[in-house]
Amino acid sequence: MTNPSSEPRANKKIFFLLALPRSGNTLFGSIMNQNPDIGVTANSITLEIMKDLFLLKQTDVFQNYPDHNSLDNVMDTVYSSYYKDWNHRYIIDRGPVMTPGNLMLMQKHLNQPIKCIIIWRDLMDVLASYIKWFENEPTAFPNKYGHTTIEQKLRMLMNKEGAIAKDLTAVQNALRPEHKHMCHFLTYDQLVGDTENQINKIYDFLEIPKFTHDFQTLTQFQVNGMGYDDTIVGNKMHTIKTKIRKEENPYKNMIPESIIKEYGHIVL
Repeated sequence: MTNPSSEPRANKKIFFLLALPRSGNTLFGSIMNQNPDIGVTANSITLEIMKDLFLLKQTDVFQNYPDHNSLDNVMDTVYSSYYKDWNHRYIIDRGPVMTPGNLMLMQKHLNQPIKCIIIWRDLMDVLASYIKWFENEPTAFPNKYGHTTIEQKLRMLMNKEGAIAKDLTAVQNALRPEHKHMCHFLTYDQLVGDTENQINKIYDFLEIPKFTHDFQTLTQFQVNGMGYDDTIVGNKMHTIKTKIRKEENPYKNMIPESIIKEYGHIVL
């Protein structure tokens, strides 16, 4: 394995990370960001920027003077502009890129082959992780909306505007035969149980030089000189352990039967 080269970082390659929340996104970012050539983002706003620009085409002002070419030129440069000052050769942008709408925009405007890393964690384990968090952290955002029961809080997460739904739709769309060649799949259990091997496979998929990572001493997530401000969503939302290990989650037993019956069938 080689350490990063000293080549210029002007022409960045853009890759994507897709996973449900509580599925190892922050852990993955903390590992990969040890490599100074790589910048794994926090929850990214770039797809929202693209969507908002696209929706301008439906406004009266635009349709009164429908200059598609000029607006498309702006959309073509969103990623290069947003990450212009990031001191990384490779950006791994976290977001639901594989939803039908987002994928359509990326295929038209990214101007690079789409490569997406997908981390899948069993949905019931994701919900159990949420329960562990909001039962132990009063500032957790599901506790702020007047919901008093675990079922109410989980349904808020699973509704179509919730924290899970859009990522779930994106993962399901990625599984379509015509899209799978763009994606590299691994499970959360593989990430925490076979870390070095899985990270090497990701380097192979991205076709970029490998890096010697330290899997024994992790630091909290940081990229481009910033970490998460969890006072916004709830303390400890993105806190990781300094050593990689899987822990059994007894909170899985607290998932209501009604939730299991409605969502337990969803598997990768």
